[in-house]
Amino acid sequence: MSDFDLDGYFARIGYGGPADASLATLQALHAAHPRAIPFENIDALMGVSVGLDVASLQDKVFRQGRGGYCFEHNLIFMHALDALGFTVSGLAARVLWGQPDDADTARSHMLLRIELGGRTYIGDVGFGGLTLTAPLLLEPGLEQQTPHETFRLVETGGQFRLQADIGDDWRTLYRFDLSRAYEVDYRVASHFLSTHPSSHFLSTLVAALALPDRRYALRNNRLSTHHARGRSEQREIATAVELADVLENQLAIVIPNRAAFEARLREKR
Repeated sequence: MSDFDLDGYFARIGYGGPADASLATLQALHAAHPRAIPFENIDALMGVSVGLDVASLQDKVFRQGRGGYCFEHNLIFMHALDALGFTVSGLAARVLWGQPDDADTARSHMLLRIELGGRTYIGDVGFGGLTLTAPLLLEPGLEQQTPHETFRLVETGGQFRLQADIGDDWRTLYRFDLSRAYEVDYRVASHFLSTHPSSHFLSTLVAALALPDRRYALRNNRLSTHHARGRSEQREIATAVELADVLENQLAIVIPNRAAFEARLREKR
């Protein structure tokens, strides 16, 4: 996209490498993005509209230093890859985390299909506490190590399930096919997730950050820290003030109106 601020994106994620459409660049960007830009749903929780146009994304994430949820993350990543000359398109997935593999959930998650060197890759920088930190080859059955977990794709009848090796158990994150999804599809899904009373994003605070040696994953007042060597810790956060401090200091999240945010947290308890 000609109006995408690629230099602003590079500055936001701390990337200073080559600006080319190579596998090395794809891997470097895929690692740097979730390390620098946190996953968070503060806007939806606060009743603030989530804009998915390029100008809104760049203002929120580049200029305000904010994070976002899956559509914001992966749309930014898609625009960046497109600006670099990658062949990239959007896909949509049915989230199955905590659900049976055959559950009929909505197509409410965005991921990317990237064609490079005659091979197809899957990219996803917006799945919260288990977001990918490297692109995956679209090769069913192949166990693929990332800087964090090992993942694999399982194919059944043209449907792909993305699974992560969690404690020697393959856990399914989501299911998708290769039907292309468009920005209008994401706008509809995002509108539902950010406004419908049944959406957990309106009542549940979710945040995550993938650092080189650990992952932080927060759900309401429980902070989980998953270390690269397998050790995990959980911490219950007692007050709204302490929770806001954790978001700002550990998860690198900019809270736009801290007083109102803390009041919303106290209201939820």
